[in-house]
Amino acid sequence: MNQPPNRFRRRTLLKGMGASALLPLLSANLIGCSDSSDSPPPPEPSIPEPPIESVPATFEHGVASGDPLEDRVILWTRVSPEREGNVVVAWEIASDEAFSDIVASGDGSTTADVDYTVKVDVTGLNAGSDYYYRFTTGDNTSPVGRTRTAPTGSLATASFAVVSCSNYPAGFFHVYREIADRDVDAVLHLGDYIYEYGANGYASEDAEALGRVSVPADELISLDDYRVRYAQYHGDRDLQDCHARHPFIIVWDDHEVANDTYRNGAQNHQPDTEGEFSERRAAAIQAWFEWLPVRPPSDVSDVIYRQLSYGDLVDLFMLDTRQVGRDQQLDYADFISGEMIDVAAIRAATGDSTRTLLGAEQLDWLKGALTNSEARWQVLGQQVLMARQTLPEPVMRSIAAATATGNPDLDSLTPAVIAALQAKSTPEDQRTPEQQALLDSAIPFNLDAWDGYGFERDDLLEHARQLQSRLVVLAGDTHNGWASQLTTADGSLAGVEFACASVSSPGFEGLLGGADNAALFSGAAVTLIDDLRYANFSQRGYVVARFEAESVTAEWVYVDTIKSAEYTVDVDAGQSFTVDNGTLLLG
Repeated sequence: MNQPPNRFRRRTLLKGMGASALLPLLSANLIGCSDSSDSPPPPEPSIPEPPIESVPATFEHGVASGDPLEDRVILWTRVSPEREGNVVVAWEIASDEAFSDIVASGDGSTTADVDYTVKVDVTGLNAGSDYYYRFTTGDNTSPVGRTRTAPTGSLATASFAVVSCSNYPAGFFHVYREIADRDVDAVLHLGDYIYEYGANGYASEDAEALGRVSVPADELISLDDYRVRYAQYHGDRDLQDCHARHPFIIVWDDHEVANDTYRNGAQNHQPDTEGEFSERRAAAIQAWFEWLPVRPPSDVSDVIYRQLSYGDLVDLFMLDTRQVGRDQQLDYADFISGEMIDVAAIRAATGDSTRTLLGAEQLDWLKGALTNSEARWQVLGQQVLMARQTLPEPVMRSIAAATATGNPDLDSLTPAVIAALQAKSTPEDQRTPEQQALLDSAIPFNLDAWDGYGFERDDLLEHARQLQSRLVVLAGDTHNGWASQLTTADGSLAGVEFACASVSSPGFEGLLGGADNAALFSGAAVTLIDDLRYANFSQRGYVVARFEAESVTAEWVYVDTIKSAEYTVDVDAGQSFTVDNGTLLLG
């Protein structure tokens, strides 16, 4: 295995500090790591290495931590040099904020090869403990960060803030500010940490007025493009403070590369003008690993699915439903027969046993991990909605048209929804044949979610049901809040799903003619979709998921605006669901 392009040296106060197995590029910013073995450190060389000349630099992008395990955590920062060259960066981690009890320290150098980012995989830490960390270069010291290792053994409670879809030009990151002030064990970021569009792209209509115009101005294609965009996001003070307060556990979705990514392409990638998709994807993945506090992979660069455990209470399985295995999404435009959607054809396509969202290797890994899990709760941290969400064909026809054009057609949608609601509210034995046929025409609402890969979803849920897993699925992606029962193909209960709204990306209010209409349609959706228990189509926010031995509680927290520096917080108190682990029924 090749060594990283930049040289590094290190010192430690931890017994057993050893060299990392470094992967080229993706691990090249890892300046030091340690293990908890009792083996003695390697002998110092007889001829000391010459000192590395360090270019002066400052800390403009904050600090972060992530991927906490029981004895280790990733620390991250990025330096801004005065000129190109090596920058020597030292780090310290302590048990107290005053740094009177430093438990480990080290140093190393970083260069332009890794965009001057730095990672440290600190091991030998105590389980379930808070630590404070900082970096220095020359006379400059970074902000102090706080992190927390995962606990072991019997655990009474664990809590996570769940977020996704942070779009810089769309509005302020007030959601990150609110999470920074919450007491949670970790932040689960379920993807769309950045968006790849150009300055005039999606959700940018207010960017200039808000002082949040995307850079670079063009759509992200090259490695430098992605790096510049991450730097802009990490310049946001609310995001910096959230990272400095909590460890993050992160997976990517599509916009870290391009809209509607699948394993070998994307809707928002045109090979004729933008080059090979594989090259763009590789650049995006490298920047993702450079700029986020994620433990570098040991071998395969595009595998990010992994397991983290919180004592005997939670086994957390972070998945990749976007990049590594997904087949290309279906498109309703391909299933139009006359003026209607071909219901039989779309059902056959979404139920195709050969279509995959996870890919065979990840699916096998997940099934095995669920089989071996002995924790009280099995939790999937992943990107897209898993619950069954079907709507009558006339409703879906109007929604598909609005999605394709970006313009709401309420004159078509509203009558279709009203007719469906009337049919749904009529007792089954009193429905007209037309009403029953309308309800029987229900087809998947979101082909980009698990509903578009129904066979694999059903297979996974049946596996979890047979194991009697206490399954909780966490999702993002849609920019809206959801709570759903998870059921198998025969209607048996298999778990629950909690989905967070976005940090700043717009919700369905754009397709539904405004926030008031979105609120009305969210109520209609709960009535029409059998497994749906709660929906919020118009607010930005996050979910706090709290796990205890006998229950899980999900609380949706929203901000009233992202278009102003001033905002208020709305806890949707009527929609805080508790799940009894015996029945997994939503309250």
